[in-house]
Amino acid sequence: MDPVREFLKQRGAAEHIVQGGLDGLVEAWENVVESVKRGYKLGLDDYLNDMDGRQLLAEALPLANSKQAYIDRVRRADESIRQLVKPVGRCLWGEKNAKNYAWSAEKNWWYFAIPINAGPELVDD
Repeated sequence: MDPVREFLKQRGAAEHIVQGGLDGLVEAWENVVESVKRGYKLGLDDYLNDMDGRQLLAEALPLANSKQAYIDRVRRADESIRQLVKPVGRCLWGEKNAKNYAWSAEKNWWYFAIPINAGPELVDD
């Protein structure tokens, strides 16, 4: 089995995520970037789910056999979204989770920022 799909299966990812493998993770991240560009309309739970996808991508990418094209796509998507988010000074999952998982604003920046053009639901959350 593909090492990325195996990793996703071990992590308990949904079957469609496992089947999509690395390509699916990268495509999903590119789609999140596009939704943030258009103005993120969903709430905090959905945003955290999207950022969890980016975390899975960060963990899965090093396991891939042929990854250079994916690395380039992720880099471009990251560069785009980093222009569209603002740091919030704390982990969106809470400081306890940040400590438990050793997340930092430098390494796991997606958990420490929100879209500049967030919709009212995310702003309220």
